[in-house]
Amino acid sequence: MKKILIFYASYGGGHLSAAKSVESVINEKYPDYETKLVDCMKYVNKGIEKITTAAYRGMAKKAPWAWGKIYNASQKGVIAHISTRSNAMMAVKLLKLLRSENPDIVISAHPFSSQMCAYLKRKGKINFPLATIMTDFAPHDQWLVGHEYTEFFFVAHDKMRNYLISKGIDESKVFATGIPISIRFTKEYNRAEILKEFNLKDNKKTILFFGGWNSGSAQARTLKIFDALANYSSNLQVVAISARNKKLQEGYEKIVKEKNLENVTILDYTTKVPELMSIANLVVAKPGGLTTSESLAMNLPMIIINPIAGQEEENAEFLEEKGIGIWMRKDDNIKEKIENLLSDTEKLANMKECTKILAHKFSSYDIIDIVFNTKN
Repeated sequence: MKKILIFYASYGGGHLSAAKSVESVINEKYPDYETKLVDCMKYVNKGIEKITTAAYRGMAKKAPWAWGKIYNASQKGVIAHISTRSNAMMAVKLLKLLRSENPDIVISAHPFSSQMCAYLKRKGKINFPLATIMTDFAPHDQWLVGHEYTEFFFVAHDKMRNYLISKGIDESKVFATGIPISIRFTKEYNRAEILKEFNLKDNKKTILFFGGWNSGSAQARTLKIFDALANYSSNLQVVAISARNKKLQEGYEKIVKEKNLENVTILDYTTKVPELMSIANLVVAKPGGLTTSESLAMNLPMIIINPIAGQEEENAEFLEEKGIGIWMRKDDNIKEKIENLLSDTEKLANMKECTKILAHKFSSYDIIDIVFNTKN
């Protein structure tokens, strides 16, 4: 029986989701293979993992500008050097797991695990095919450290592929498959059943509103955008998901009550994102790699809100450049910008058409097919 190790790290949800997506495809298509998901940072040092993930979440929520500075600085210079050296030292701990599991293939959905494995391969401690899955729509050079010892790079689109090739990576190693998403996004859903389940109308356009994980001024802007959308027209219906953010949900409920709105459905949490996306016409969300990939797979234009400085702002710029999303910036007139978009049916149709260029509904399958069927 062949064994596959899949590494991720808990800095945001996208890395774990990507790891789970490829695992589910392996389990479906190759039931005789053994898979194991491992949080690489938690394994090598629980203390460091706890501190750094808490710091990331705190900055992302309360001081996204600080995360943006760290993100940009880690591309090169002192912070980049410290990060690379730290991963080389922590790789010694990871070696114990790799020797114990003795995997046939390692798939990495985080730059730290890619770096650690590449370092160990360079030192001659291990020898197996290494596949790296980049989980955003813009490249970051930390993913490329030790690229000589990585057999596969999977990226979101051709522009990223060309960037990696320009950095000296052999083009035969780089594949523009898209970011892995759940196989549930490949399924067909019964529109009538979903509308009935969520008490939605078939004759109204549906906006799926992901408020995001935010606080302070970002949350206030989220509620302003929600207010403008919910009040735009009675021919629209809004499904707002607060993602267990109690203050955000209370904000939704207050607006609905004050404006006596009957076209809004508020959900604290749902496991039925693929189903809801299948009946939606537009998504409002932060531009994380996962949510963006899911929206693209379902051919949904996006209104982009509250991107974290760094990778999410780069994602937002890319989506606007490709005609797929509208970024609601801090100084924008929210009501005016929303009215201009929603009243322009031709623009919305064009945005939907543009999603098809970058949509990768079967990305997880494509990645596994390439890894498992390429001889190294």
